[in-house]
Amino acid sequence: MRTIQVEQITEAVAQMCKEAAYYLPEDVYQALKKGRETEESPVGRDVLDQIIKNAEIAKAEDRPICQDTGMTIVFVEVGQDLHIEGGSLNDAINAGIAKGYTEGYLRKSVVAEPLFDRKNTQNNTPGIIYTEMVPGDKLKIEIEPKGFGSENKSDIKMLVPADGVEGVKKAVLDIILHASCNPCPPMVVGVGIGGTMDKAAYYSKRALLRPLTQRNAHPDYAKLEEDLLEMINKTGIGPQLGGTTSALAVNVEWGPTHIAGLPVAVTICCHATRHSKREL
Repeated sequence: MRTIQVEQITEAVAQMCKEAAYYLPEDVYQALKKGRETEESPVGRDVLDQIIKNAEIAKAEDRPICQDTGMTIVFVEVGQDLHIEGGSLNDAINAGIAKGYTEGYLRKSVVAEPLFDRKNTQNNTPGIIYTEMVPGDKLKIEIEPKGFGSENKSDIKMLVPADGVEGVKKAVLDIILHASCNPCPPMVVGVGIGGTMDKAAYYSKRALLRPLTQRNAHPDYAKLEEDLLEMINKTGIGPQLGGTTSALAVNVEWGPTHIAGLPVAVTICCHATRHSKREL
């Protein structure tokens, strides 16, 4: 049985929060540069130039890529042979979020109650934490700061099996067309298929963590990703002001579902598709 102290978790999460806010992942940065090379619209190319320059300044100066530093989504894999000592896992993670957002001068965007008084918690906690037990004695943490300009345009469709592949494509494209330029494209689109309504949404969030150059291991879903990306890039939404680079990638994750169901969730992320990970 391996032991880890909660202070180690808190410190790791704090650093991850700052890294994710300052440093665009290399695969996303390279996808933006590739999009700049292939973008057909002069205005679109100019917008991509500004997006790329913004990411470079943020990295060089340790400044947030975007003023909306998001609500922190945390995916945790806990080895069943690991003992966490000194407090609870969730408390340690939330302490790390508070530390990272305070030390990093990141905008605190979380309200404690969603409808009536909407009082800001002043430290961006609590995070949205998903925990899974796995074999081994390691602790894997991935964080995904999610801005709400794009989150607000995400959606879910409860299809039936008869809708099939074409129904899934239509559902995804309808959501993207409704979102239009509001999520600060070029977007990265996470699609979750299967499970229940909530599980499909979980899959769509997890999909955003996969490298943009890595297609789904299942060939049919890999083909679906390619088809959806082509469809989205034909919409003309482009990099905020129109063009041919509406999305950088479409990542699909899927899971088992009920015989009567075909849930499809779409989580849209803006061009600042931020994430960070650690294994402790």
